[in-house]
Amino acid sequence: MHMSSRGLATLLFVLPLAACNGADWITGGDLVTPGTATGTIEVVNATSDDLHAVLISNCDASTYGLNRLPEGTVIPPGSSFAFTVSAGCWDVDAGTLGVGDAKQRMDVAAGGITRYTING
Repeated sequence: MHMSSRGLATLLFVLPLAACNGADWITGGDLVTPGTATGTIEVVNATSDDLHAVLISNCDASTYGLNRLPEGTVIPPGSSFAFTVSAGCWDVDAGTLGVGDAKQRMDVAAGGITRYTING
């Protein structure tokens, strides 16, 4: 896995901006658009560290957006976390604070599960 601190550093920069007028470019947009078919993105942690953040945005968004994990939640090594999203193209950035992150663009099929395994 190519790890960099840039994505998580961006997250730390963008978080204070979230209180501003809630533009989709800050949040990454809604994961599910009403009236659309949905699928699942499953983020699998195959590293030896907790994953602290998973940023997910529609491929048309200008940023990866904010952390989509519930507050206080991490993905421990050997575990996974599933996100329901509208079918289509998604950018996913998952990482560990102080270690780095991994990015992937993926297509999610309606009714399907797309697994993104983060290797360390």
